[in-house]
Amino acid sequence: MYFNVRVYGLLITDTKEVLISDEKTLNVSFTKFPGGGLEYGEGLIDALKREFMEECQLEIDIVRHIYTTDFYERSSFNDSQIISIYYQVRARSPILFDIKTSPFDFSHEKQKEKMEVFRFIPIDSLQEADLTFKTDQMAWHQFKKSIL
Repeated sequence: MYFNVRVYGLLITDTKEVLISDEKTLNVSFTKFPGGGLEYGEGLIDALKREFMEECQLEIDIVRHIYTTDFYERSSFNDSQIISIYYQVRARSPILFDIKTSPFDFSHEKQKEKMEVFRFIPIDSLQEADLTFKTDQMAWHQFKKSIL
């Protein structure tokens, strides 16, 4: 048993939309917020900025902390315990990556081990149930509560 520290960003646009990621890996499909695992020797903010550069070729600024996992969550992919930290972020550079409108639209993606596409969803439309993982659902709940 070991810990797996993850960091994610809720990118909110001026038009009140949030960025989500549809992914398929190891024949498992899921919808989550952009982000990923902390590498050894890396801080949370640096990890989140690195993840956005790797996944979206996008520079971000951190707006505020949203949520940190406060319950036991076992990884869906191995025996680790997941600890996830969520931040609200904003784009520092123009959004140039491909944006899809349909869930899991991998139609233009070359078949590979891990596929990932992005969508913007209006804040008022995204429901907790639209997100696959409980940690993302909890973070979205906290975010929505904080803007009411």
